[in-house]
Amino acid sequence: MSVKNRVALVTGAASGIGKRIAEVLADHGAHIAIADINQAAAAAAAADIRKRGVKSTAVAMDVTDEQQVEDGVAKTAKDLGSVDILVSNAGIQIVNPVENFAFADWKKLLAIHLDGAFLTTRACLKRMYAAGKGGSVIYMGSVHSKEASKLKAPYVTAKHGLIGLAKVVAKEGAAHGVRANVICPGFVRTPLVEKQIPEQAVELRISEDDVIKKVMLKDTVDGEFTTVDDVAACALFFAGFGSNALTGQSIVVSHGWFMQ
Repeated sequence: MSVKNRVALVTGAASGIGKRIAEVLADHGAHIAIADINQAAAAAAAADIRKRGVKSTAVAMDVTDEQQVEDGVAKTAKDLGSVDILVSNAGIQIVNPVENFAFADWKKLLAIHLDGAFLTTRACLKRMYAAGKGGSVIYMGSVHSKEASKLKAPYVTAKHGLIGLAKVVAKEGAAHGVRANVICPGFVRTPLVEKQIPEQAVELRISEDDVIKKVMLKDTVDGEFTTVDDVAACALFFAGFGSNALTGQSIVVSHGWFMQ
């Protein structure tokens, strides 16, 4: 149950949930590749990680670009020695009712969440299988991997899809000691969520306070947002688990919203 001296590639890791996951893995001895579309922010985040006493490299990566993904995974292996853990975290949010949803926005969101997960998984699996040391693939799902909300058709579709991908990777990766699992957080108050609050207030014609209380947190047990630390702790658990006993699974981290 350890990630010490393992190499983790975290996408969307220059900020928000991805950055905190990278920090927590580093604090437990993992070496970290910070992959992000913002190259300057990735470099700064990697420099911060190195201050924690582990190795880190910055990878400029648009997860929808096949060549950038292949090059980024190769750079990770070259700079840090291997790729043992993938945290597929990069994502965006666009809200609109279905009848007004631009097809371009639909394709953009699905490309980042699903194409990005596929491309990074494929590139990392090749390295993991060849190395013969096993590995862990972790997808950033959502409570919306389990149920739906208004205004989020492509997001809900993509997050449901990640569970299907994880199940396939779990079956195919088992012979190589590679596990695949999904973290399904509730609302985490990142810039991505902050942006949604006024947008949903306009679309739903309610106040921003009501968006928080009556939409985002209404089904939690305590009216609390999930934190980046909550999500990072779950990522650490998945990454360090020592056998195929925990694979093809999804854990909801949501203060009780959607109890299974």
